[in-house]
Amino acid sequence: MTDGLRQRAPAPAAEPLPADALYRSCPPESLAFASTAELEPLPFELGQERAVEALDFGLAVGGPGFNIFLAGSTGSGRRELLRGLLERTRATRAEPPEDWCYVNNFDDPGKPIALRLPPGRGRQLRSAMARAMEELLTILPATFQGDEYQARLQELGEFFQERESDAFQALAEKASARGVAMLKTPSGYTLAPMKDGEVLAPAAFEKLPEAERKATLEAIEGLKEELKGVVRQLPGWKKESLDRFRELNSDFCRQAVTPVFERLRGEYGDLPAVVDWLAAVQAAVMEEVESFTQLRQDSAIPDNVHERVKEFPQYSVNVLIDHGDSDGPPIVHEDNPTFGNLLGRAEQLAQMGTLLTDFTLVRAGALHRANGGYLVLEAEKVLTSPFAWTALKRTLRAREIRIQSLDQVFSFASTVQLEPEPIPLDLKVVLLGDYLTGYLLQEYDPEFATLFKVTADMAPDVSRTEDSTRLFAQLLATLQRRDGLLPIERGGVARCVELASRLAGDGSRLDLHQGRLGNLLAEADFLARRDGAEEVRAEHVSAAREAADRRRGQWQERAREQILRERTLVATEGDAVGQVNGLAVHAFGEYRFGLPTRITATARLGSGKVLDIEREVDLGGKIHSKAVLIISALLANRWARERPLPLAATLVFEQSYGGIEGDSASVAELAALVSAIAGVALRQDLAVTGSLNQHGAVQPIGGVNDKVEGFFDLCAARGLTGTQGVVIPAANRDQLMLAERVREAVADGRFHLYAVATADEALALLTGVAIEALDNAMDERIDALLAQAQRYARAGRGENKDG
Repeated sequence: MTDGLRQRAPAPAAEPLPADALYRSCPPESLAFASTAELEPLPFELGQERAVEALDFGLAVGGPGFNIFLAGSTGSGRRELLRGLLERTRATRAEPPEDWCYVNNFDDPGKPIALRLPPGRGRQLRSAMARAMEELLTILPATFQGDEYQARLQELGEFFQERESDAFQALAEKASARGVAMLKTPSGYTLAPMKDGEVLAPAAFEKLPEAERKATLEAIEGLKEELKGVVRQLPGWKKESLDRFRELNSDFCRQAVTPVFERLRGEYGDLPAVVDWLAAVQAAVMEEVESFTQLRQDSAIPDNVHERVKEFPQYSVNVLIDHGDSDGPPIVHEDNPTFGNLLGRAEQLAQMGTLLTDFTLVRAGALHRANGGYLVLEAEKVLTSPFAWTALKRTLRAREIRIQSLDQVFSFASTVQLEPEPIPLDLKVVLLGDYLTGYLLQEYDPEFATLFKVTADMAPDVSRTEDSTRLFAQLLATLQRRDGLLPIERGGVARCVELASRLAGDGSRLDLHQGRLGNLLAEADFLARRDGAEEVRAEHVSAAREAADRRRGQWQERAREQILRERTLVATEGDAVGQVNGLAVHAFGEYRFGLPTRITATARLGSGKVLDIEREVDLGGKIHSKAVLIISALLANRWARERPLPLAATLVFEQSYGGIEGDSASVAELAALVSAIAGVALRQDLAVTGSLNQHGAVQPIGGVNDKVEGFFDLCAARGLTGTQGVVIPAANRDQLMLAERVREAVADGRFHLYAVATADEALALLTGVAIEALDNAMDERIDALLAQAQRYARAGRGENKDG
């Protein structure tokens, strides 16, 4: 049937694309330089004007929430772009931010005090406090061992000792006058009868006249009361003496300490918070002055005094952030944004089986280091680090840095923890991520849009013009100098331009992925050096590309081998009904290759439904399912607009054992269905790719170069017949950047490319039949199916032929 139709109503001869339409070359003579050694480095990022505008705005605008999400793939040059803009913005803000220190809170040591100081003053305060402690450790022992203090101490001691002695001496004399002796014992004082200056023994006392004994006992009782009165005064005298001694110590301590702290207050009089803390330090020193006066034998040695300072950490200064050497706002790149690395932490020391901590063990996080400047984070790392994303959002929302452990945040432990005073936060956070991450955060995290109000998108490619080609050459020069590579002669530059278009998948654009370009240049540089060349030439660039493809091409070769051994069935010659060669792209990381795949269709009497087998077994994606529904609508609209479509059709990708997604096989699937319905054979020496809309217009697809080369390589492996080729959408013509082997075969007439704009053009090519004849064949088959359906319907109702 097909041969007859082709003879009676052949399709008009299709004009294949010429070889020069398959590739957009870059003639070396169009480049006005001999090598990249003559070019200046690129002063800005090529093709990133929109991203630069967004970054400039985000870095300059004030107000809460104007942090930046910089979207772009890894290796796109986003870090280099951001680094340059940050340095430029930083240069306009010459003043570095303040220093931050944590010091002891003498009222509540568990809540250290945060001090803000001008840049460099934090380390000065730390040094000043260390010198002050050394000075006190020298002055105070000398003060309390000096002659003046010792004389005053002796005088005061003798005064209180004499008062006590005088009181007991007066009572003793009074007792003696009344015939009673006051005796001092180890346990205190006691009273005993006395006669003629001698203490009477109990037996002798009993021999005294009763009146005398009675008078003596009465005297003893009276003296006991007086003795008790004196003894009751002793604690008061003791307290008075202690107070006087303490007052004496305070006077001398004040005389020694005050000049030290007056000097410190003079140095930091412009910082009220520091002055208040120095007053608390002075009061604490005076409270524990005895600790400073404990003089050791080696304390006079300066080095030992310096070491003794470490015995008094409560008076030290923990300089959390020091900007003394900074010449502007900080730029911090945190590559490991864990909870602790972002917010800081209070470290702990193990002593005697116990974990101890204090304000000196508080450590800064990335937010502290970047405060007053810029913090650069990778979104994926923050999101995958436990609790880091939540902590970052909470900190940005509160605009203060609160150092907490996870135990405190989630109440995992009941032990006492440090609670350092929060530090006000003022910085810009730049979050680096890919486009999908940014979309997911926008969609599923309601706080993201309020905390990252500025989005900057890195452009993956740029339009290929004369100006952009010149700038692209400067980009190559920049990468070459950055990585210390050999200069690239202009033929090598031209080849890089062509490969950049191929990497972009579009002859009218240039790929800007600096990671891929850098790898290509590094490999070409290696080959050039191995050859002893002084410059990288075009052949080195081409060889580097081919070597990279070979290293990664094992699975492509294995898949083609399966076809050549006919384990995977794909025909490249002849005709077949309901069978067509579709084209698919397979990706392994960044390596992509095309392969043909057999698509088949069947058609029989039915209810008008097209069954997508891939979808029925959950191997078809949503886009592919949508494409099949569009094909169904196109069939009905084109050939059964005013009548039922009494058929059941099936579509399947043969020998596909993974998922099928995309709509680029729509033209092929339509051709298979039309062939199965009309019984018209399709050419197997052609492969076809293209998407369709409901009106039969062929729409562009992706990966056109990989697909064409995939079918060509299979045909070349079997032997080119001169009739083989690929049918592509006309809208993909500008994207063609085919390999030289394909272009040579096309130029020799051994392989062909056809560009079609409508389904009719594709069907005419694949069937070799004029579209009007194909329409007639479709109508005849549909009419036949409709008549058969009506016969079955009448038979089901029990009607005879005559009705």
